Amino acid sequence: MANSTDGPREAPKKMYVISVAAELSGMHAQTLRTYDRMGLVSPARTRGGGRRYSDRDIELLRHIQELSQEQGVNLAGIKSIIELTEERDQLLAERDALLEEVRELRARSSSASTGRELVHVPRSTSVVMWTPRRKRGR
Repeated sequence: MANSTDGPREAPKKMYVISVAAELSGMHAQTLRTYDRMGLVSPARTRGGGRRYSDRDIELLRHIQELSQEQGVNLAGIKSIIELTEERDQLLAERDALLEEVRELRARSSSASTGRELVHVPRSTSVVMWTPRRKRGR
């Protein structure tokens, strides 16, 4: 019986053994093993080393099959496409985070200067470094 004070639980992610993943992606299990060795798809592993494919992995396998069979891209090209796509997605996420930071800083800047007057304060032309005098006799 679930405790009513428990927070909302996340639905467990669907994970598939290699035979099911092969069927869902329309490939042979040995092809999935080859793609794993090549680094095209990196499924999660069980403690015993068994592969567990997520829905995202299945989607990626279907994309690989489309690139290979329908568009004639070789496996090295597919690997480059996957790596560049992941890099692009990461850069877009970083850009979005930076744009949000800029928006926040602009909002703070405009709210800080609203109704206040900015005054120019000239910089000093000389810098004096204070050093304590040494005691005599030592």
